[in-house]
Amino acid sequence: MKKRCLLTTLMTLMLIMTVGAQVKPIVLGDKHAMLKMERGSRYLLLPVQESEDIAAIAVLDNHNNMVQRINVKLAVDRVDYYVPYELKGACLMDIEFHGDRRQKGAVGEFACWREMKYSNTFDTKNYEHFRPAYHHTPLYGWMNDPNGMFYKDGVWHLYYQYNPYGSQWENMMWGHSTSKDLIHWEAQPLALEADWLGSIFSGSCVTNGHEVIAFYTSAGHHQTQSMAISKDGGRTFEKYNGNPLLSASDVQDFRDPKAFWNEEAKVWNLILAAGQEMRIYSSKDLKAWKYESSFGKEYGNHSGVWECPDLFKIDNKWVLICNINPGGPFGGSATQYFIGQFDGKKFTCESMPKVTKWLDYGKDHYATVSFYNAPENRRVVLAWMSNWQYANQVPTKQFRSANSIPRDLGLFQFAEETYVSVVPSKEMLAVRGQKVKKPTETCEIVIDIKNQAEIVLSNAKGEEVTMRYDGQKQTFTMDRTKSGTIDFSEAFPCETIAPTYGQIKQLRLFIDRCSIEAFDSDGKMTMTNLVFPSEPYNTIKVKGGKATIYEINY
Repeated sequence: MKKRCLLTTLMTLMLIMTVGAQVKPIVLGDKHAMLKMERGSRYLLLPVQESEDIAAIAVLDNHNNMVQRINVKLAVDRVDYYVPYELKGACLMDIEFHGDRRQKGAVGEFACWREMKYSNTFDTKNYEHFRPAYHHTPLYGWMNDPNGMFYKDGVWHLYYQYNPYGSQWENMMWGHSTSKDLIHWEAQPLALEADWLGSIFSGSCVTNGHEVIAFYTSAGHHQTQSMAISKDGGRTFEKYNGNPLLSASDVQDFRDPKAFWNEEAKVWNLILAAGQEMRIYSSKDLKAWKYESSFGKEYGNHSGVWECPDLFKIDNKWVLICNINPGGPFGGSATQYFIGQFDGKKFTCESMPKVTKWLDYGKDHYATVSFYNAPENRRVVLAWMSNWQYANQVPTKQFRSANSIPRDLGLFQFAEETYVSVVPSKEMLAVRGQKVKKPTETCEIVIDIKNQAEIVLSNAKGEEVTMRYDGQKQTFTMDRTKSGTIDFSEAFPCETIAPTYGQIKQLRLFIDRCSIEAFDSDGKMTMTNLVFPSEPYNTIKVKGGKATIYEINY
């Protein structure tokens, strides 16, 4: 009898611990509270209300030493979703609420205190209608730029800008996922977390023998460049005790280092974004970096800040990737590029300064960078599939943002210019399934087209996406103004148009719940756009062509 009562008591205590008794804050003012942590649970589940102002949280250990700072939109009167804070050695949270509290009521009555829960688990099961099936996404939270991508020992490593404490931009650190086929991704533990030099902004990784070396931007009061070293294949990193490696006093935006081994020059090179130019450095040991040159003045588009560079060789020419925000061809963020020669010190563009070349003509393709050390001398890239104009508002909550499908880059000639070709990576053929009669929410559609073509994807709700190819004008357009949910941003409904640089004979469309990626099969045109239909597009009408629809096996 005593054992049964004891068991019942223990079960009740566990239920209180995991389901959540109301926590009791120490209220210190109309914007200030503290919360003592209870022992025995792995997580404190924090309730988020996205319409609220940020609460700045200082986490202290049992010696009252601050171990972390995070910003969370703690719930005031309703809960949109929860995010887990792993307690580890946390003993106290010092919480300062920002914004005007006069209309919010007393701090001690905020919903967050009623709704916080201690738990040993956190549910990452997908509850989102719009979560892609075969594109990489974070399990939860916010994701933007892909970072530090490399290939080693049969595994593709993808790091990314990550906020695990909300599904909007904040608290930047490096998340980490791995894949053996570029399609199926496994979430890994956090790779790099903020320190007193600042948040962890974008960067790159190189492999040097058994080590993986990460270069990233420490974003504090100023942006500086730092390094971390992994001796277990990129799973965990130890930050270099000589950080920061690089700094600048003449520009505010100084970030996103991309490092690589230059076999021709026999040096390590590093390129990073500095305002509206790219700066190039060289090194013999990856620690001491020598400034060599800058590129960008008067070249290409300068409507926004230059970011996330990449520099690599394809055939006998060098390609310099330059992501820009704003300034894209249809507003917001986009990826431009330059082609020329590079001698390890200076990049020389072969085009006239005012020539602008875009890698993708959709609204939702940004922060494109390539994998280091990809096999077969391939140049494989991923992009962030969103746009800074509305990325924080897209209609998902459990997570925000996905990466594009993997793409292989090459070169092609048109008129007197050389352009970068973009085709779906061969791994996408490996997941092509059986032919089906109707489009589904996850499919590939191959369309053999004539000189003029119109393709309409639609559903029973009257939502539709219309694509047109004009062989005479050599243009391809996609209209998503009636695609489904569009009212979360005035910048979302739009028609995008791309030059085709000659005739298109075949299109490949990849559809995955909230995205359409269109490719000319020869790689001369690509367009990536998000869509949010209330139900999947299950009807296709093609004028001037013939469509074959394939399942995607994911």
